[in-house]
Amino acid sequence: MSAMENNEQRRRRSEPRPHAVGGVSMRDLLASCAAAEAVSRPPRAPEPAEDPRTAGEHRQAA
Repeated sequence: MSAMENNEQRRRRSEPRPHAVGGVSMRDLLASCAAAEAVSRPPRAPEPAEDPRTAGEHRQAA
């Protein structure tokens, strides 16, 4: 192998390949995004407790 061929091979290895895949499946990527979103949101506020005095009453529309 000549020196020129050697240099050409090194140059090809060091250039980024635009079609190279990182090795993470789309399913894993989407799952990690969903987990990150779930963790980054604050917890929901507790539901207000019903007042026992008004529990049986239904409001009428105006």
